[in-house]
Amino acid sequence: MSQEYGADQIQILEGLEAVRKRPGMYIGSTSIRGLHHLVYEIVDNAVDEALAGYCDSIDVTIHEDNSITVIDDGRGIPVGIQKKAGIPAVEVAFTILHAGGKFGGGGYKVSGGLHGVGASVVNALSTWLEVEIRQEGKIYKQRYEKGKTKYPLKIVGDCGFEEHGTKVTFLPDDEIFEETTYEYDTLKVRLRETAFLTKNLKIILRDEREEKHEHVFHYEGGIKEFVHYLNKGKSSLYSDVFYCEGTKDGVYVEVAMQHNDSYTENIYSFVNNINTPEGGTHLAGFKSALTYTINDYARKNKLLKESETNLSGEDIREGLTGIISVKIEEPQFEGQTKQKLGNSEARGAVDNILREQMTYFLEQNPSISRIICEKSIMAQRARAAARKARDLTRRKTALEGMALPGKLADCSDKNPENCEIYIVEGDSAGGSAKTARSRNTQAILPLRGKILNVEKARLDKIYANAEIKAMITAFGTGIQEDFDVTKLRYHKIIIMTDADVDGAHISTLLLTFLYRFMPELIHEGHVYLAQPPLYKVEKNKKVWYAYTDEELEAILKEVGRDTNNKIQRYKGLGEMDAEQLWETTMDPERRILLRVNMEDDSQAEVDLTFTTLMGDQVEPRREFIEANAKYVKNLDV
Repeated sequence: MSQEYGADQIQILEGLEAVRKRPGMYIGSTSIRGLHHLVYEIVDNAVDEALAGYCDSIDVTIHEDNSITVIDDGRGIPVGIQKKAGIPAVEVAFTILHAGGKFGGGGYKVSGGLHGVGASVVNALSTWLEVEIRQEGKIYKQRYEKGKTKYPLKIVGDCGFEEHGTKVTFLPDDEIFEETTYEYDTLKVRLRETAFLTKNLKIILRDEREEKHEHVFHYEGGIKEFVHYLNKGKSSLYSDVFYCEGTKDGVYVEVAMQHNDSYTENIYSFVNNINTPEGGTHLAGFKSALTYTINDYARKNKLLKESETNLSGEDIREGLTGIISVKIEEPQFEGQTKQKLGNSEARGAVDNILREQMTYFLEQNPSISRIICEKSIMAQRARAAARKARDLTRRKTALEGMALPGKLADCSDKNPENCEIYIVEGDSAGGSAKTARSRNTQAILPLRGKILNVEKARLDKIYANAEIKAMITAFGTGIQEDFDVTKLRYHKIIIMTDADVDGAHISTLLLTFLYRFMPELIHEGHVYLAQPPLYKVEKNKKVWYAYTDEELEAILKEVGRDTNNKIQRYKGLGEMDAEQLWETTMDPERRILLRVNMEDDSQAEVDLTFTTLMGDQVEPRREFIEANAKYVKNLDV
């Protein structure tokens, strides 16, 4: 019998119940990513006050119980009665969905935040939230529990008439979130980026938990300093960071950029301080203006001969670090993930402002202009050589019917979803892996020696490298503009290296190659790191494997420490026979795989990490390793 479906079956979720029922709709997910999003929402409200010119500093504190306090010195959320709702405006902002100063009420010209959901969603997803406002000599306070008002807004004290601002403290609800422990570094990355994008705004981040941290982010130079920061692991080709700003058709535009000696472009675009990883109209305006202006200068100054073709945008952007930041009253976002700007006026505004000011800059700085043009011409020649090498590869594979590399031991299953490929360093480990594997679903590709560091190599060198060619052919996807994820031959790409310094270096080289040339493989979760054991413990013909020092301690505690214990420390994969390698590292039932995941990170920070680890500059690399030493386990030094 079919169930009745009538008007009474339609649920009406009152107030914030809808948010608690479907939190993912409002903050993306209830994972650790969603947890951090709560902080960003409250901080974004304070940043809107800064953008409007009323706030100079924001103070964020993680307390011992993982509650968060955000204090700003803005105007303070209004405390007067909101006529329509009949309650104070601050209570409306925290208890009614889609209420606030961002919805055409003239409160803010531009604002960030995700869909303007802001304060009410944070309140709905918190066990409790308290808001305190300083305004016109009085301190106002209100508390909410699971989104519901605990008591009416009340005056709890007096303050100086010059004091103003909002203080929000909340504890995320552990019934909603899978994880309620905040990661200091995740907040640090986001707040640093926010400070770069809002010049003169001071943001302080404190951690009162065990390790006690504090960082102050304050950049008078704004995005100019952002470019300096991103270029710190590279050698800049000229000392000045180009910067321009202007307003056209209601769009405020800021652009900062500088070339370095690397071969990758790192361009980041933002709208109202929100990162737009898929670009959009503002990025398109930047690219067209840059390409036109450099070509125009190179032609006028005879740096490009009449017989030579124009420089492509890719040639000009080789080794360029750039930030495009626009502020726009009503941003329209496109695409499923809403990460691409669609406003047509943004393209014209960026194009117009950059063309005009860049032309002037090039004329005023002929030595810098020559450096940029010469770098671009070199890139053009290398790209032509790379194109020939790529076309040759294409022709070869067409003739040979996708001939796979000779050293690849392929698997027999042809369904990519069932298949995995192990990238293994060295012939001896490769030999063990070939013997150990399950031939049906596991392919083995041994690499000889360290692969090319793509961070320091031009395209033509990369295409000529035998190890890289072997990987490209084995994966089947092609790279860069040829890349097609539907042609991927294995749904798991597993990097298997020794658990020592050399192994870690090879893993990083491989990840750098994948990140720069096949980033979709990482973003779609196809890349993994194998975890070979560090120790083998034998006692009375029984065997245990330990993957960390802590596991070794636990095993020894369990079996008892005595002279019968035989402990072997594995220096490399080659020390294991095929059976041990299968048992510990390759058997899907027992192995440990780490998926390489970058979706929660700032794209700029990920780029910076690879540059720092793989670039020429020794000092930033040393600083990075020292700063992250506590996260680096089992280094054989």
